[in-house]
Amino acid sequence: MDMITVGIDVSKDRLDVVVRPSGEVFAVDRNAAGLELLAARLREVSPHLVALEATGGFETVAAAALASASLPVVVVNPAQVRAFAKALGQRAKTDPIDAAVIAHFAEATKPEVRPLLDEATRLLSDLVARRRQIIEMIGAERQREKRITLARVKKSIGRLIATLEKELASVDGEIDDAMQGSPVWRAKEDLLASVPAVGPTIARTLMAELPELGQLSRRQIAALVGLAPFTRQSGQWRGKSFIGGGRTAVRTVLFMGAMVARRHNPVLRAFFERLVAAGKPKMVALIAVARKLLVILNAIIRDNRPWQTA
Repeated sequence: MDMITVGIDVSKDRLDVVVRPSGEVFAVDRNAAGLELLAARLREVSPHLVALEATGGFETVAAAALASASLPVVVVNPAQVRAFAKALGQRAKTDPIDAAVIAHFAEATKPEVRPLLDEATRLLSDLVARRRQIIEMIGAERQREKRITLARVKKSIGRLIATLEKELASVDGEIDDAMQGSPVWRAKEDLLASVPAVGPTIARTLMAELPELGQLSRRQIAALVGLAPFTRQSGQWRGKSFIGGGRTAVRTVLFMGAMVARRHNPVLRAFFERLVAAGKPKMVALIAVARKLLVILNAIIRDNRPWQTA
């Protein structure tokens, strides 16, 4: 029996749908009535997989509606889908064509269906993402301030930075309120923060953007974040190993944690020094520390046990 795969291209106003291998094509409005109609039609098809591209938030409501209808939904990486389309030689681009490519990609790669974030976790994820955006804006304005000599422009930049810092404090307060309002989250944050070098920013980013933490193996969690090295090799030629892909925001905070850990976490400091003494470049050793830190945090959540040095 053929595996039935559905690809959905999500736009602001509608959803274009393609069913493989039958080739059925249809579209529905991206509203409550359209989502209800879509769920009903897909239940009749009984797909093995329903794939949507991540499209900056437009896909969230659709994915949640389909998941609540007990359909096997997965949100796929748009960069991977584009690379897949390029490999197929698919240069034309329309919404139905995009939906067909998404369906073909899901059929070929069979991405794992994981539970979607609940409403509270989505709120935390949005707040953490907003905090990151504000920090990036503050950093950009501070860089501009260094290059500007005109006093009036400097004052304008100063006022904007002050406003952004006020907004940052407000978002931090909302995150604190969300954390304090959930005993489960407080307990999980305490577990993560028991590791030297892990503070609230790292803990809350992991909780918001890596809900799979504690549910996957060490190799799976490293690959999901983009900290699993991959090698370039052809015949006798062997290139350097690289990391990449995965969840950039999570990888970034883990790298920050690794920089702190190599100084203040006795276990990870010894691990870093051992790698450097063995001839590893410091950057390679630091990436290895970030990966080991992730594996430790994954085990702590899995076992529900705080950090122990011995």
